[in-house]
Amino acid sequence: MNSLGTGESNGAISILHALGTGKGCSIGIELCTKVEIMDEKIINSQDKHGLLESVISCWKDAGLPVPNRFGWKVSTDIPIGQGLKSSSALACAALKALNSTFMTNLDDFQIIDLAVEAQIRANCTISGSIDDTWASISTGWKLIDSSKKASNSIFVQGDIEDVFSIIICTRGARNVTIKSLLFQDYQSLFKKSSLMVERGEIFEAMTTNGVAVAGVTNDHDAIRICNLAIINGAISAGISGSGPAIAIICYNEDIEKIEKILLSEKREIIKTKFLTKL
Repeated sequence: MNSLGTGESNGAISILHALGTGKGCSIGIELCTKVEIMDEKIINSQDKHGLLESVISCWKDAGLPVPNRFGWKVSTDIPIGQGLKSSSALACAALKALNSTFMTNLDDFQIIDLAVEAQIRANCTISGSIDDTWASISTGWKLIDSSKKASNSIFVQGDIEDVFSIIICTRGARNVTIKSLLFQDYQSLFKKSSLMVERGEIFEAMTTNGVAVAGVTNDHDAIRICNLAIINGAISAGISGSGPAIAIICYNEDIEKIEKILLSEKREIIKTKFLTKL
């Protein structure tokens, strides 16, 4: 079995949920998905949404070539179904692998548009996830208009310093159904978070967004964990995506203290950093 092409993309955490105002913001983290196109068929049991089939469907519809016989080999550090953008990362990595295989020279805008369409076709997004998809293949943060194509979707953007650590508290499978209409009940908080992002106050925005998403999902446990982290030195904490994972941001020197507190509560955690280079 031989590799025909390879693509990599990364996970991300939410700063602002796109269903709140129509604008979304996510930022990449150092959790990676790698996809290889192999010259033999491979069964991918983890791709429950059929996202890879949707990637191929979108690729063909764009008039791009596919191998006659091939398979997908996938390896990932990103927990699935936690709000850490595993679907965006998989779609982008798969498209990058196709791009590598056929030397089609697609740019980031084209890859993002195809990845968003693939996620929509696979029914693994409720917002379109263009903000998450941007975060999966680029550094820094971007406030994205979810109604636009990638080439003119960026509203404002900024970089992130390499002085922060991230603790992700995973909490098992999501046990609530996300209802888009409930986001309207917390629109004032989402608007407040959006304005903070526009001012570059991304950590304050992330915490405010987390409170709003916790309200939408009736997640009192998330509020307690976020408050516990912040009173013990975290500078920001909030639900990522629609959850259930909680992202906690702290300065590098404070990570051990917060880690010990979460482990004492028998919480499962992942330690990572912001993506600062590709």
